[in-house]
This record gives sequence, C-alpha cells and structure tokens, in this order.
Amino acid sequence: MNPYLPRNEYIPDGEPRVFGDRVYVYGSHDKAGSDSFCDFVLKCWSAPVSDLTKWVCHGDIFHTKDDRDHISDIHWNGENTQLFAPDVVQGKDGKYYLFAYIVNAKGCVAVSDRPEGPFKLVSKYKYTIPDEVCCNGWFIDPGVLVDDDGRTYIYCGFERSFLAEVNSDNMYEILDNTCIEDFIPIEKTEKGGFTEEESLFFEAASPRKINGTYYMIYSPKCGSRLAYATSDSPTGPFTYRGYIVDNGVDYHGGNNHGSVACINGQWYIFYHRMTNGTIMSRRGCVERIEILPDGTIPPVEMTSLGFAESLNPYDITPADIACVLKGKAFITEKNVFERVVTNIHDGDVMGYKYFDFGNDYSSKTMEFSARINGMGCDCHMHIFADDEEIGVCDIGHGSGIVKTVVKNVTGRHAVYFKISTDYSGWTADFFKDRNLFELIEFIFEK
Repeated sequence: MNPYLPRNEYIPDGEPRVFGDRVYVYGSHDKAGSDSFCDFVLKCWSAPVSDLTKWVCHGDIFHTKDDRDHISDIHWNGENTQLFAPDVVQGKDGKYYLFAYIVNAKGCVAVSDRPEGPFKLVSKYKYTIPDEVCCNGWFIDPGVLVDDDGRTYIYCGFERSFLAEVNSDNMYEILDNTCIEDFIPIEKTEKGGFTEEESLFFEAASPRKINGTYYMIYSPKCGSRLAYATSDSPTGPFTYRGYIVDNGVDYHGGNNHGSVACINGQWYIFYHRMTNGTIMSRRGCVERIEILPDGTIPPVEMTSLGFAESLNPYDITPADIACVLKGKAFITEKNVFERVVTNIHDGDVMGYKYFDFGNDYSSKTMEFSARINGMGCDCHMHIFADDEEIGVCDIGHGSGIVKTVVKNVTGRHAVYFKISTDYSGWTADFFKDRNLFELIEFIFEK
C-alpha cells in the first residue's frame, strides 16, 4: 500500500535503483510534523525484487552533522547544512557513489563498496562552472547517469537546469567545457513589447536510459507534477513528452520529486505525498506505469495501492493511506504508533483506491466498522463505492468503534467517505470550523 515504506518513515525525493537482486531507495529524510524540509542524515531502504513488501532499513548512510551515534561525514559543517535529494550510481570500478546536495554548502561525492552504504566522503565537487550557474556549488537535486560507454553525466538545477560530464575515473571532477545550460528549454513569451524568458523546469532532475532513449524525469513549473522529456543523446536537447503523476489532484499537493524503475518487468513511478497539513513531512509512494512502444508514458492517478494490484476491504485499512483528501482534512502523526485523518469538516471527502470486493453475489448487505476519535460533535459519514452511496455511518461525540450496515458490492471499486452534518442556523456557523472527528482505521465484513 501507499506509502510503501513503514508509515512512520518519511523518505521523500526517492531515487529508486535496482542493484543485483534488490531495489534500493535513496531520498531525503523528513520528520513528522516538521516546519522545514529534510534533516542532516540520509537513509537507505531496500527490498528483494521478488518481494516488494519486505523493505529493510539500512540505517543512516551519510551525515552532515554530529548526532548521538555518528560524527559528521563532512568537515565543512554549518548550522543549516541539511541534506536534500541525493542520488546513487555504480561507477565503472564497481563501487557505489553517492551524490549529495547540501544546503548552504558545497555538494560532494561519497563512496561505498555496497549499495546500502555507509558512504565515506571522497571530495567536494571540483569544477570551473560559473557559480551563478551551479548555485555556488550546491548542485541542486543531482541526478546522475552512467551511460553504456562508461561516461558519467550529472543533471541539476532549481528554476533553471544544467548538465555536465563527470570524470568517470574519480566521480567528483566536473570536466571543463562540458556544462550545458537549460537542457529543459527556456520558454520565451512576448509581453508588452518585451521578450520574457521563463524556464519550464523547476527542480528534481532524474535521468534514465530506457530502450536506447534518454529520459529526464523532473518537476516542471507546476511543482506538484513529475514530468518527463526525452532525447537521443545524454546531453540533449530534451523534448517535453508529458507528465506522469500529479500529487495535487484531489489532495493537498506540494513539491514532487522521484523517478522510474523497472522491477521484475513492471515499470513504476516513485514520488511523494505530504502530511500534517503542510508541504513538509513527505512520505514515499509508488504507482505502476506503462511505457508504450512509442516511448510515451500515460499519466497515472494517485492511489492507495503502492506495489499491490488491489487492497482487501476485509482487512483493516489504516486511514492515513488516503489518496483523496478534499476539503480541510489532512493526515497527521500523533506518535510513532498512531497516524490519523484529522481536521475533518462538513463537506470533506476522504478516498481510497482501489479495493477488490470479490464476487459474492449471494449477500445483499455487509457491515462497515471504523475506529475514530470523537471530538464532541455529531455528523454522518456517507460511504461510497465509486459514485454509488452504499451506506451511512453516524458519528457521535465519543471515541471508539462506529458501525453500520451497507449494501454489498462486488468487483473493484474506490471507496470514498463524504462528511455531512445536521447543524443549521447559528449552530451551523458555530460548528463550521470544528474538527468533527478523527478517522483511525476501517474495515468491511460479510
């Protein structure tokens, strides 16, 4: 299900890499309820390609600040050197190279004999690129490609993009005279007799080579999307082809960052979604995608599925895997054990895609139960299978289990909860800004 990692883990900006018989995810590291992006460590998770439900945490793999177990892996520490959006590739020497984006400091490269690290510092980037191009050496959101001929390229940028070739013998030296700016084109528009330039690129460059074509996954001006462009060359020019996923459709969107990976013959897009009513505290999600014979990737919707083909409605479903949140409701973590949908108001909608209800045509009804935290308000939770209302569950003042009988359904459906109240007159005004209840989990039973 989504998120695909344990639900208390916050790994945004995920770069999926398949090394051997395991898939590894490298990303930033957010904290629950944080008021900023990322912290000072990078973590790695991996799973066998044969079972994408068995994710293992390999712990902290790189640090830019001392903590209780480690000293910093860099020697130019600062107060705000958070680690953002890394990438890892295997070099021609068989070792694994981590490309780190460090806020307010020069980026760097670290190395390990193992894909899960830990990684040890090799060097800061060595370059002659003008500082105004590479943001004073930050090398924002580095995405790295080791091509079939052994040559290595790094792609970076924020609001404008650039790429350059890396010396494959040491993996930190940017080769002179290889920098190409705006590999995602600049758009020129005429306004009031003047020509204005605007980049179609926002951030989050991630290169892949697929069937001989070079793909650039990135976040466009609409930052909630992951778009893609293609080229016949690793140095472009890249042509926009469309977008793959948008984390702001019927959800509280924010920035997006991720990439694609082929695992056991199935292609996936890795991305993230926000929690806590902010654009921070992001959790990694994944959707199945298809790459068509002409190289295009049809857009996919956000779901609650993760690597699964469907969810089982007869298992307990945690409320925080919602992929639709319309209105004021949002997901928050109360502690390491409890995450809920909170701030639920009259008219809000929570949705989950997709459940397989099976093919039991003999039953006319089934039962629905939900565990809630009451907030001293009365309301109704209308239960929908796609567009059909199949029942209503009354929510009272207290906490605990609420139940109702609903119409039996068969087959595959999205489930939506739409909230209504009976308050009217002055009480409607009084309760319009009240958190009516919190949803913890739910289940259907025959």
